Amino acid sequence: MSGSGFSVYVGNAPYQTTEQEMGDFFANAGEVTNVRIVLDRETGRPRGFAFVEFAEEAGANRAVEQFNGTDFNGRSLRVNLATR
Repeated sequence: MSGSGFSVYVGNAPYQTTEQEMGDFFANAGEVTNVRIVLDRETGRPRGFAFVEFAEEAGANRAVEQFNGTDFNGRSLRVNLATR
């Protein structure tokens, strides 16, 4: 991921979720510039977490405030600012 944006870590993400669905969901907090669902190297299956990058720091902060603990496709999301 590029260091140009502001990222949040999304834990407990549903395994069947696409990057597009997650980006659309988080767009309610601000302009999403990148979504990366982390895949298992051996199986190629989602590992249940992702990183969502925002154009502005305020969007990332809003995402943490609005979506931490929120239900998304049947799973309660854990959303924190990503540290890199």
